[in-house]
Amino acid sequence: MTTNMRAVEITAFGPPEGLKLGERPLPDAGKGELLIRVLASGVNRPDVIQRKGHYAPPPGASDIPGLEVAGVVESGDADAMAKAGIRVGDRVCALVAGGGYAEWCVAPVEQCLPVPAGLSDVEAASLPETFFTVWSNVFDRGQLKAGETLLLQGGSSGIGVTAIQLAKAFGATVIVTAGSDDKCANCLSLGADHAINYKTQDFVAEVKRITDGKGADVVLDMVAGDYVAREVECVAEDGRIVIIAVQGGVKSEFNAGLVLRRRITITGSTLRPRSVAFKAAIAQALCERVWPLLANGKVRPIIHSVFPAAEAARAHELMESNQHTGKIILTWGT
Repeated sequence: MTTNMRAVEITAFGPPEGLKLGERPLPDAGKGELLIRVLASGVNRPDVIQRKGHYAPPPGASDIPGLEVAGVVESGDADAMAKAGIRVGDRVCALVAGGGYAEWCVAPVEQCLPVPAGLSDVEAASLPETFFTVWSNVFDRGQLKAGETLLLQGGSSGIGVTAIQLAKAFGATVIVTAGSDDKCANCLSLGADHAINYKTQDFVAEVKRITDGKGADVVLDMVAGDYVAREVECVAEDGRIVIIAVQGGVKSEFNAGLVLRRRITITGSTLRPRSVAFKAAIAQALCERVWPLLANGKVRPIIHSVFPAAEAARAHELMESNQHTGKIILTWGT
C-alpha cells in the first residue's frame, strides 16, 4: 500500500477556489476504527462553512473537509470489526467528523454501515450525513409519528429529499418549502404532499390553510433567523420546532406567549461534535429501520451531480448556487 494519498485541502479560507487537490500521508486506524479506501465522498453544507473558516473540525478530527464516504474496508481494529460483523473487503459507507475528501479515510467502526443492496458507491456516499441527521432530528428529537404533519424548510436540499422520503415511509404528511416552482415539483415527485414556493407564497398562511388551522406537528428548520417567529405562528399545539442550521442568522425573536399557550418545544442540535456512542445508536436505528427501505427501493438516494474530486471547487460553487435538488458527490478515480 502507498504511504501517501490525494486529498482535497482548504488552502485558504474563503471562495471555492481555496479547495485544491494535494497530497497527505495515509491516516492510521486506531482502536475502534477502520481504514476505508474511498471511492466516493459526499458534499454537504457544513463543508462549505468549514471552507469559509466558520466551522472548525472537532478536536482530534482531520482538517480535511468531508463528513461522509463510501468505499472498501482496507484494514482496522480486528476486534471492533469482528464485533460489528465487518470484514476487510466489505463495501461500507461511513459518517466521519472530517477527512472525507480523500482517497483514504479513517472512520469509527460503529459509524460504518453496509452499502445497501443494489446501490452504487456514489449513491452510498450520499447517505450517512443526511440520513443520520434526519433520523436524529426528525424522529428522535422531533418525535415525528405516523399521522402527524412535518413542515420541512428547504425540501430540495440533501436533507430535504431524505426527510421527505423517510417521513412518508413512516406515515406522516409532508409539507415542504422550496425556492422555485421546479424545486416544488421535484419535491412533490418524491412524495411530498404539499410544496410551497417561499418566494411567491407565505408559508405561514399556506401551512394554516393546508392543515385547517391546526398547524404542523414538527418543523425541521435549516434557516433559523426570522423563520423561527413565523414557525411559531404555524406550528400545532404541542408542536416541535427543530433547528439544524442557521443560514438565516443566529438571532431570532418570537412570540413567547404563543410558545406558552400552545406548549411549543423549540430545540436544535449539531451532529458533528457528538460522541461515537451517540452516532452509533443512530447507526443501529438506521440499520434496523431504514436500510431495509433502501434495499427494497421504497427510499432511494437522490443524486443531482457528480464531480471528480479534483473539481471540488465546482461542487461547492453548485452547492452555494442553491440550484440543485438532492446530493452532490465527489469521486476518486484511479
